[in-house]
Amino acid sequence: MATSATSPHATGFPAEGRCGYYVEKKKRFCRMVVAAGKRFCGEHAGAAEDFYIQDINAGLKDETEIPEQLVPISSLSEEQLEKLIKKLRKASEGLDSTLKDHIMSHPALHSALNDPKNGDSATKHLKQQASILGNIEKLKLLGPRRCFVEFGAGKGKLSHWVDIALKDAEKVHFILVEKVTTRFKVDGKHRKKNSVFERLQIDIQHLCLNKIPVLREGKLPVVGIGKHLCGVATDLALRCLVETYAASFEERNEEPLAKRIKNDKTEKEIYPLTKEGSEKNVPEKWNPVAGIVIALCCHHRCDWRHYVGKEYFRALGLGAVEFHYFQRMSSWATCGMRKTSLEDSNITTKRQDNQNDDSEEHDDGGYRITDDGADNLPGLLSIEEKKKTGHLCKLLIDQGRIQYLQQKGFSPALQYYTDPLVSLENVLLTALPDHSSSPETTA
Repeated sequence: MATSATSPHATGFPAEGRCGYYVEKKKRFCRMVVAAGKRFCGEHAGAAEDFYIQDINAGLKDETEIPEQLVPISSLSEEQLEKLIKKLRKASEGLDSTLKDHIMSHPALHSALNDPKNGDSATKHLKQQASILGNIEKLKLLGPRRCFVEFGAGKGKLSHWVDIALKDAEKVHFILVEKVTTRFKVDGKHRKKNSVFERLQIDIQHLCLNKIPVLREGKLPVVGIGKHLCGVATDLALRCLVETYAASFEERNEEPLAKRIKNDKTEKEIYPLTKEGSEKNVPEKWNPVAGIVIALCCHHRCDWRHYVGKEYFRALGLGAVEFHYFQRMSSWATCGMRKTSLEDSNITTKRQDNQNDDSEEHDDGGYRITDDGADNLPGLLSIEEKKKTGHLCKLLIDQGRIQYLQQKGFSPALQYYTDPLVSLENVLLTALPDHSSSPETTA
């Protein structure tokens, strides 16, 4: 049947009353209804802003690398599965699978942590936020004259506690990035004169930080933070920070504001003393990204196109197919911790009944049951073997991110930031520019 001359496909325009965002993957406009006078739906509202550049953080698209159809892991033969696991083990040789414990806390949350009204969920989230904040401070990233960008911000709780910890520090800006509309946000409650909160409703994939006025004009050094940044969102955030944003300063040959502030305190914080007592040689090139502190999760939601560690995988003789199966197998890391369907139902009901409590929008992933679940597999792998395989998949994917950051001039590290009884997703990715002290040497 011929396309009508008035249809959106024929005219190149969205249907009346529908979102004006063109979804490239589906080769059509978004079909969400928009409010009167609006051009875009809530999820694509950022497309109307100057800081929106479609797919700027998406990574290169190479369709030739990705097969048209990949069968579920549960449909693989024993021989195919065994071959994949052998590849995984070979690629993981030499990697230290035991991370160091950096479980910390921070005085800013002591009162909240000791509140007798806290439920179990609220306490767990507070412990994680306290540890992330403690790690931010340990890395000497908690200070004035900087911009904290919280990716996957949700209600904005992490930025809230950073602001509380900073007290009256001057010239502090917070940018909260979240692609969906969020209820019960806490950032709107802040009224301090020295800190400013700005919320951007945009997918990280399309976010160009250097077009945000406060960063373009104020040139504040950026600290990228996040709590449970889901799978692909971590890769998009890393590329947003170290390629899109940092590269813009190199192209313009400009220096951030903090570099131009000359006082003893700032210089000592940015360039710590060596054991001999002399200052480290300060490189001519200063990175506008002061640091990165992101709690990782949901490796099964990673995507080969957006993954920043493709070069690392290729060097190991691995490609899109292996990555696809490894990211699916990563969910086995929690296979022994899944709940029964009855418990799952109760959890869902409880969440629906308690939308106004301290629980976060994000689920740590301990309750999902998917087609790739460990119970549906060929072969005779024990639960412990499957969990170990899942952890290796996570480690390998994260190692690609580590190498990427190293190549971009950072000193990255992985560490446990909370007990697995608090969250099964308990790994923190940190990174500092090479001229700064590393997580292992910071006092």
